[in-house]
Parts: sequence; C-alpha cells; structure tokens
Amino acid sequence: MDITVGFDLDMTLIDPRPGMVAVMNALGVESGLPLDGEFFAANLGPPLDDSLRGFGAPEERIPELVTRFRAMYPEVVVPVTVALPGAAEALHAVRAAGGRTVVVTGKFAPNAKLHLDALGLEVDVLVGELWSTEKAAALTEHGARVYVGDHLGDVRGALAAGAVPVGVTTGPCSKAELLAEGADVVLDSLTEFPGWFSSFAEPREPGRSDRAPDPAG
Repeated sequence: MDITVGFDLDMTLIDPRPGMVAVMNALGVESGLPLDGEFFAANLGPPLDDSLRGFGAPEERIPELVTRFRAMYPEVVVPVTVALPGAAEALHAVRAAGGRTVVVTGKFAPNAKLHLDALGLEVDVLVGELWSTEKAAALTEHGARVYVGDHLGDVRGALAAGAVPVGVTTGPCSKAELLAEGADVVLDSLTEFPGWFSSFAEPREPGRSDRAPDPAG
C-alpha cells in the first residue's frame, strides 16, 4: 500500500532525556544562566529558543546559546539516547506494508540524523526545526496520511495537515490531553502501533470511514 506515515522524534521514537538534562545544565554553567536541565528534559517539544526564553535567557544571547547547545549536543546527548520500545518495529510495519516513513521534528536536523543513524532507525525522509502547526507543511509536502507524536503540538500539526493524529503517552502529555486536543487514537507506546496500523492500512470498502480504529476495540 502506498501510504506515508509521519513520526515525531523526541519521546516518540527516541528517549534523549538523560542527555538533554546534561547538555542544558552544562550550557547553564558555561553561560552563567539559570538553565534547568531537569525541567527542560521533562517538557520536550517546544523549540529550543522558546525554552531558553522560558528560563529567562536574554533575547540577545539566544542565538549564541542555540549555536552552542547544538555544538555540544552530539557528544553529550547522542551517545546516551535510546530508542523507545517499539520504535524500530513501528517503522518496519510501515515499510512492510509498502509505505514510506517521514520524521518531522522540532530538533536541528543534523543532530536528529545522528540519533537515527546511531540507533539504526531507517526513515525515508527527515525534516527538522518544525513545531506544532508548522509541521503541517512538511507532512503535506510528503503526503503523510498519519502523524504519530507524543505532544499536543504534534496533534495540532497532524490536524493542520489533514493527517490522522495518533498520540503516544511516552512523552509529557496524557491520554486525556491528547484526545482532547483531537487525537483519533492514543497508544500507550509504539509497541501497539503495528497492530493498529495493520487495521488502518487494510483496504476499505466504499463508504467506510478512514477514521483511525481504536486499538481497544
């Protein structure tokens, strides 16, 4: 089946939290600013510059802080990041059905690629530095019919692109929050994705809804 499925990266396919704590705290020490790595890692999703503003970083220093964060990232974050349960299997399920996978993430694309390469996660397309409804442009360009993510911003991006929003509760948002935002279905983790996707990708009879099936029945 010719179907493209989009995935978020942080806390959807991968868990970079230990490294995120370390790199943000190191940047705080180096810059002399009160940057909170634990809070940052627990609330991954929004763009890095927004997070820095939230910590009170002066606007004029944000470009240099972003550049330095990205430079420190490969050595601090990538080696200690792990794939979330079911990530490889979810990507394989799409390929096995003849589909394509696209990762659309708010992360700096070169660092996102380092993660995918390090963990052996094969995707067809990677697009970085897009957040919330901004993701719709990439999802639309690549014809994604489904977008899977852990954050309310991911649901908004999917809806803006006309894609089926699939939530996972491996990030900071609860099932209730994701459903309230408009997710068609919410999975506990990507281990449930292949079963859900096999039902979604089945040929549909004329007149049947393309709405996502509920894995709980």
